[in-house]
Amino acid sequence: MDTAYLLDWANLLLRWAHVITAIAWIGASFYFVMLDNSLTPPTHDDLKAKGVDGEMWAVHGGGFYHSNKYMVAPRWLPLPDKLHWSYWESYSTWLTGFGLFTVLYLFNAGTFLVDKSVHDWSPAAAAVASLGFLVAFWLVYDAICRTFGQRPRGDLVVGVLVSAFVVFASWLACQLFAGRAAFLLVGAMLATAMSANVFFWIIPGQRKVVAALRAGQQPDPLHGQRGKQRSVHNTYFTLPVLIAMLSNHYGWLYSGPHNWLVLVLLMLAGALIRHSFVARHKAHVQGKRTPWEHALVGTAVLVGLALWLAPAPQAPAPAQAQRPVRFAEVQAVVAQRCAMCHNAQLAQKNVALHTPQLIRQHAQAVYQQVAVLKLMPLNNATQITEDERALIKRWFEAGAPAN
Repeated sequence: MDTAYLLDWANLLLRWAHVITAIAWIGASFYFVMLDNSLTPPTHDDLKAKGVDGEMWAVHGGGFYHSNKYMVAPRWLPLPDKLHWSYWESYSTWLTGFGLFTVLYLFNAGTFLVDKSVHDWSPAAAAVASLGFLVAFWLVYDAICRTFGQRPRGDLVVGVLVSAFVVFASWLACQLFAGRAAFLLVGAMLATAMSANVFFWIIPGQRKVVAALRAGQQPDPLHGQRGKQRSVHNTYFTLPVLIAMLSNHYGWLYSGPHNWLVLVLLMLAGALIRHSFVARHKAHVQGKRTPWEHALVGTAVLVGLALWLAPAPQAPAPAQAQRPVRFAEVQAVVAQRCAMCHNAQLAQKNVALHTPQLIRQHAQAVYQQVAVLKLMPLNNATQITEDERALIKRWFEAGAPAN
């Protein structure tokens, strides 16, 4: 069976699994952040006697839920043997994401990672460097947290330093890798740190706390403080990761000369909007108005980006551009710009364009990828021109004539 076909199936199934596990992880994260910020001190003596530190009443699906949080352990019964641990969602999301990155980017580094107009290096070097990005970001981020996290105003210092490092990493990625790969790599870099937070700090810290409680010892409060700090970081990384992953499907975002700044502003907007929802829960409990200011600023950043990246108004097309397009012209463009990857021997994505019949069969896909999304040729490796894209656009919109 054809290797490319099997890789396409691996791509599909890994992407499907990645989305499913990511929904589970993000959903759990959003829920627990909402729960933490919606808790109120217990008012009933029986809850206080049990050691409840915060409670929340909720209604959903026709029933009522009463959530209790114990900062240490319940006083009215031993710590149960069966505890629910939220970690499989994180690990599964990272593993499926890394598998997808391997299948799509590492196995095809020369196609997806390397853009020689950005940085001319070998596919092997680009693949190793991409893995280095994931490791290096985690090491630097973790060092920042461990060095400054427990100091006075540590959260502020860590936030500023990590934000600055994310900006630098975004700039560097866009100087080394193809734009599409750079955007995805920055998202993967943050996602790796999120999952590493769970694996190296949050879950081990919780296990140490549980072990101390079951041994009748007072747990070290540092584990809870550190786990909470990393959990908050994961909360603010979530929307930047999602927009970095999604934005690489839109060529007009990553193809410009300042694509790194576009990526940084997109992630900033996501973080600001996420903060508004976090602050909203606290405001609701405190009886204050919902602080939407950060979401408004984030939305303004997105509007500003849309205005900045908007294509310049086009002058009226000359008479030459208004004439009907002959199929022979389209076939010449496809043969020069597309057929090297879409032919009888190499049919990327099972699309071949080496005959007139195949061009007409895939006319809509060619129009979408070349003229509308402008994603193909990938990284514009064959240097298709805007006039050639416009020619394909006019041909398809005229009904894709075969003469």
